[in-house]
Amino acid sequence: MTSDLLVRSLNDGRSLPAIGFGCSPRPGQDTEATVRSALDAGYRLLDTALRYGTEEAVGRAVAGCGLAREEITVTSKLPGRYHGNAETFTAFNQTLANLGLDYVDLYLIHWPLPRLDKYVDSWRAMIKLRDDGLARSIGVSNFTAAHLRRLIDETGVVPAVNQIEMHPRFGQEQMRAVHEELGIVTESWSPLGRGTGLLADPTVVAIATAHGVTPAQAILRWHVQLGAVPLPLSSDPVRQRENLEIVDFALTERELDDLRRLEAGRLWDQDPDTYEEF
Repeated sequence: MTSDLLVRSLNDGRSLPAIGFGCSPRPGQDTEATVRSALDAGYRLLDTALRYGTEEAVGRAVAGCGLAREEITVTSKLPGRYHGNAETFTAFNQTLANLGLDYVDLYLIHWPLPRLDKYVDSWRAMIKLRDDGLARSIGVSNFTAAHLRRLIDETGVVPAVNQIEMHPRFGQEQMRAVHEELGIVTESWSPLGRGTGLLADPTVVAIATAHGVTPAQAILRWHVQLGAVPLPLSSDPVRQRENLEIVDFALTERELDDLRRLEAGRLWDQDPDTYEEF
């Protein structure tokens, strides 16, 4: 499978590949080489952030991969320390310089930080970036329903994407319903439930065995069937390719129900109403 075989339409008329590649840092990992390998495997959606410290490596991988720029969807995110109208432009310019690009395809507010109460100011700046063609699509990450509705009520602009923690142990059923109502695409961070033992869960293993796929493939198929865009990450070229090969099978309604019953809550208690990351 290549990621251009399956896409999600956005509310701004653009689209996203239905599975992406997470570019957060990992100890001992050569990020540039990992991203180059992911692009070779067929990924066309890359997800980085200013806070990750990986934008430069992602930019080098994009520049050196041999693909046309318009074939790759590059996402980055506004960190908390740059919330505010003017500050958002400063951060975005740094992101463009780090990436070595003239524009990003998707720009997100990383966390809402409601205590600061500046995310609407940042959103207004991002609307300007979109209107100027510097950020082709704009969205948010880790926003609750109340945060989303406030953005929409105060600016009239609906985020194209909300990237949230989502995996079978935290299925985000209520947020997915809100997204469907508002026309927002759900992206899933930590889609394989990192650190939870999810890939070894007997339910997941049984479903994977029934379809002759890996546990990771079964879970990523769950995301896609629910309409979410998962962002797995792996430095292993074999796993990178496997994680894209989720088109030729489908989970049954019973299997979806079995995975729903694994619900256990957030990985690290990062409640967007109180969690802060700068």
